Amino acid sequence: MQLAKLEKYPVMEIANGIVSHISANDDKDFDIQIVSPGWIHLEVTHPLLAAWLQKIAVGGGVEFLSRAVEEFLITRVSSSGSLFTAQYAHARCCSLLRLAVHEGLIKHRESNFDECQSTKPSILSNIVTPNPIPWLNSDQKLRFNHSACYLLINELVRVVDKLEEPDFVQSFNWEKAALDLSRVFETFWCKCRIFGEIKTDSPELAQARIGLALATQSVLKSVLEEKLGTFALCEV
Repeated sequence: MQLAKLEKYPVMEIANGIVSHISANDDKDFDIQIVSPGWIHLEVTHPLLAAWLQKIAVGGGVEFLSRAVEEFLITRVSSSGSLFTAQYAHARCCSLLRLAVHEGLIKHRESNFDECQSTKPSILSNIVTPNPIPWLNSDQKLRFNHSACYLLINELVRVVDKLEEPDFVQSFNWEKAALDLSRVFETFWCKCRIFGEIKTDSPELAQARIGLALATQSVLKSVLEEKLGTFALCEV
């Protein structure tokens, strides 16, 4: 709309030109709609979101500390209540993943998953089945049927954006980010069951939900260890 004022050109024609360019280059990534008087609405497609979740959950989409640095981390349960909440949420994720392995929802190559230090290599990089996680249904839509799932995805997107943006290193409140993500995950876990009837009646939905736990564990681990310098507990 600002360009239309400068160039004395119809707003909707400019908007259509922009949309045509985006569609030609990223036609599978966005659903695009032009809304009067010239707004361009971009909606990320479900397959793109599924690919992003897969990368975060099992593809190493979040950069972690190197093993050498991890070995020198001070292992402690922080006296900060918000940090302990995040550590507890991370431990809950690990507990869910161990149960998912035990229940056969996911399978991995490593045999010693119970060791805390093996959580990252055994689950994040060595999932055998399902791979990829069945995020999408037959209509190529995310199979989640509860708003708590989408609130968790939204929070994961927000935190990963900050993790990958160097300008936020000094200014962003990582403790609050860890706490917010932990609380949203706890709501997800309370509202969206994974085992029992869900596992029996809708195994792919259960696997997709455990995928969200994988993604949350991955992001929480990165925030706790890389940004807050505390250990991401696997048990409490």
